[in-house]
Amino acid sequence: MRATLRAKIIEVCHKKIAAKGDNVGVSFYAFFANKNDNPALLMEAATWWIHTHQLDHFVKAHKIIEMINNEAQ
Repeated sequence: MRATLRAKIIEVCHKKIAAKGDNVGVSFYAFFANKNDNPALLMEAATWWIHTHQLDHFVKAHKIIEMINNEAQ
């Protein structure tokens, strides 16, 4: 996964946690505007979420941050 997408995912997860609390769940759609203006990036996120990790539709934001950080090492 490209570094810009990893950074965006972590940023959005932290914002969701700050706004809704530690137990908030996110979907990979949360990282994109309602307008599909970058289909390649959306597919990259969807592939990571669905195909690579077989995650449910909503996953705790803290878990996503942990997964992204572990992959970056």
